[in-house]
Amino acid sequence: MSQKSPLAKKQKNILILTLGFIAALGPFSIDTYLPGFPTIAESLNTDISNVSLTLTSYFIGISVGQLIYGPLLDRYGRKKPLLIGLGIYILASLGCALAPDVEALIFLRLVQALGGCVGMVASRAIVRDRFPTNEVARVFSALILVMGAAPIVAPTVGGYLIDHFGWRFIFVLLSALSLVMFVLVWLVLMESKSPDSGVSLHIKKVSRGYWEVLTHRDFLMYGLAGSLAMAGLFTYIAGSPFVLMELYGFSEKSFGWVFGINAFGFIAGSQINRLLLRKWDSIMITQVSALLILITGLLLGTGLALDILSRFMLLPLLFIFLFLSGFLNPNTTALALEPFEKNAGVASALVGSFRMFAGAISSALIGILHNDTSGPMIWIMVICGILVFVLVQAHARLAQEEDN
Repeated sequence: MSQKSPLAKKQKNILILTLGFIAALGPFSIDTYLPGFPTIAESLNTDISNVSLTLTSYFIGISVGQLIYGPLLDRYGRKKPLLIGLGIYILASLGCALAPDVEALIFLRLVQALGGCVGMVASRAIVRDRFPTNEVARVFSALILVMGAAPIVAPTVGGYLIDHFGWRFIFVLLSALSLVMFVLVWLVLMESKSPDSGVSLHIKKVSRGYWEVLTHRDFLMYGLAGSLAMAGLFTYIAGSPFVLMELYGFSEKSFGWVFGINAFGFIAGSQINRLLLRKWDSIMITQVSALLILITGLLLGTGLALDILSRFMLLPLLFIFLFLSGFLNPNTTALALEPFEKNAGVASALVGSFRMFAGAISSALIGILHNDTSGPMIWIMVICGILVFVLVQAHARLAQEEDN
């Protein structure tokens, strides 16, 4: 049973801060080690394309893991699965620090993701539990503010740690941070949903629950649109270490600063979104953002095709792309989850799984299509922008036809 009693402002801020830290563990685990790709490749006697597979395996783990946690969160409440997932993450992070070769690191990153993703799906479900529908998009934007500190701070921290302590220390730090999160959940976070023995974990019933959510038009179209916007962002995450450091000559430290500035664009978009939601609804903001991200993607593609994509053109367009993703992420999430109350855990898991699966595919394509140019990164981002626009417009057209 959801506890949607009104929260005092202080309680609300503490809850959002706690959920933000828990949810940020996943992104922080991605962004911290990005500056170390060349160093990891050298240390493990492999190349960057193989190291990028550690990112792909992480995305796969997050995608699959969230589908597992969805029904568990609905059956056992939010807190117990959170603690179990964080425990898995702690052990896997220590394993990553000791990985003898890239194959072991790829596998351990998969296990790490299977544990860490619980914070992402549980935080969305708890927001759905504790806040009324008209506040959900704004709360998601607030979560992004907390989560957004991860990609701003993480590459800089990662670059510093690599320079002074080596890349393995990054995973020691992640293990320590996850231990803090474990204690925080145990002592501070209140249960937002009582265990429900009526929720079946039988594979057929679980599959039926996922199918009911998946076939809902609002969930499917907004979920896919949000996932494709995030796929564009993850394409940038996977491709930018090579493109910016190897092709455009940025050092590990300067890459960290550029990455942080672009991450700030994502946060800025989400916070401006909170203000705009006072005047416009999520549907309107999503439609405008989809059009603008289409234009941004086409400008990136045009610059590449005409061979005029200098760093002075590339960096502002990347910033704008991430800025617009900051609008699309909370609004498409809120719109996709809005129809579901009983199956909030399942719906939240599917939203997260969609997005991380899109991230896994896009990051894998970066490795597969790697050709020593910026082409793979840019063209995947262009395609993502086009598809986001098509899906949002198609939903608007279908909704208009229903009204008529």
